[in-house]
Amino acid sequence: MKKIYKAHILYTKDKDHFEVLENGYVAVDTDGRVTGVAADLASLGADASQCRNTEIIDFGDRLLIPAMNDLHVHAAQYRNQGIAMDLELMEWLQEYTFPEEMKYADTVYAERMYRRFVRDLWRVGTMRTCTFASIHTESTRMLMHLFREAGMGALVGKVAMNRNCPEGLSESVEEMVKGYESLIVETFPETSPETSLQAPYPPLVRPIITPRFIPSCPPEMLRACSELASKYQLPVQSHLSENRDEIALVQKLEGTWYGDAYNRYGLFGQTPTVMAHCVFTEEEEMQLMKRNDVVVAHCPTSNLNVTTGIAPIRQFLNEGVRVGLGSDISGGHNLSIFQVMVYAIQLSKAYYQQHHERPYLTLSEAFWMATKCGGSFFGKVGSFEPGYEFDALVIDDSDLNHDHYTLLDRLERYIYVGDDRQIVHRFCRGKEIPEPKVNL
Repeated sequence: MKKIYKAHILYTKDKDHFEVLENGYVAVDTDGRVTGVAADLASLGADASQCRNTEIIDFGDRLLIPAMNDLHVHAAQYRNQGIAMDLELMEWLQEYTFPEEMKYADTVYAERMYRRFVRDLWRVGTMRTCTFASIHTESTRMLMHLFREAGMGALVGKVAMNRNCPEGLSESVEEMVKGYESLIVETFPETSPETSLQAPYPPLVRPIITPRFIPSCPPEMLRACSELASKYQLPVQSHLSENRDEIALVQKLEGTWYGDAYNRYGLFGQTPTVMAHCVFTEEEEMQLMKRNDVVVAHCPTSNLNVTTGIAPIRQFLNEGVRVGLGSDISGGHNLSIFQVMVYAIQLSKAYYQQHHERPYLTLSEAFWMATKCGGSFFGKVGSFEPGYEFDALVIDDSDLNHDHYTLLDRLERYIYVGDDRQIVHRFCRGKEIPEPKVNL
């Protein structure tokens, strides 16, 4: 049955302003796509006969907004969030991150942690993610299963690495390829990935090719990742220009700058690509990203915690480079993309104070990055415009004392001081998503 939802509707068609419909309506078809959004039923084109075949759901004085999208999160680091925040990146990896990821060789441990991870994504209103798992094929398969079981969208990466890492996180190129192809066959059992991804409704959960970063992947590993992405037309995710020591190591290993190194291996926009951080991206790298339509996953909490720097987000936006937001657990300490929005705005204000030549991020820009721009990596996701998949959150902010505030004031207040207790309904591709099961 088709459905029409009534609420105070807020979303962003573009980065510069909000669309606000007080007591508005959004219509959703049986496939979970928005067919219209309007201030009243008549403008929606819903006459009496149509309404008889449509369920109208009234959320009253609540806010209806697009769901959150997390473009960079490490599921296998979930247990480590909020610890080792005094260390810089390379030391943090060696002393805390790699030892935790090695535990995912144990699928029992993996299931326990991954169930909590998926449940907590649901809790904070994130319905789509670009997720790093670990090198372990069976644990990665488990994570994909749990996302499917929950009804939430995810691009899940089996991490590729066998250089500058512990033996327990090193895998041969042949093993990596074999593991990926087993996951690909399970995801696309009856058709090719290319055909499936061009269909109106590609699988909600599917693989993403995931070389950890160039320091951990020798040339033969990078070439194999590129061949997998090209052969199966799969997206790519990795890290880019996060830390000065890391950038220097890439220069030493590859003899070129970071983005060019990925590009030489066919891992920089040859298929849809998202790169996390991009803190020290300079003009040449930025222009290559623009030409190749490489998406930035801005991770402000992580950049603060592991002492990297402030990414030039205003410059990316001015250049037309797509930018989404990432929690980057566990470099970041909080899964909530609402809180990531706040940090993105605050960091941009600090950047503005240092450089003075560019304005800082506005609320509409941060919201647009979290919803429509970030969602664009998954397809038509992140807006209530017709044709978009209905990923949505219903916010009951009555306990935040919103009397006499405008709807935009209420949304801003929720972003800054609200939490998951005010999220009363969550939707992904038109279906309401119940709380995922957790084995304690």
